[in-house]
Amino acid sequence: MAEIITAVYESADVLPNVRDDLISTGIPQEKIRVNQDKKQVQVMGPTTAEAEIEEILKRHSPTEIHTT
Repeated sequence: MAEIITAVYESADVLPNVRDDLISTGIPQEKIRVNQDKKQVQVMGPTTAEAEIEEILKRHSPTEIHTT
């Protein structure tokens, strides 16, 4: 089953770096959504990849992270 992991950041400046890190680890671009206005990155992935995705998102010091 797929989950959506959302990370919110203090600054939109880090969003391109977060996206690039996710892509460089093999996450398909179409599974990543970046919202500049909300300063957030959403990643849709299988439950089995949740820990890896969260670890990448946490590298950039999010103010909030949650899974739906």
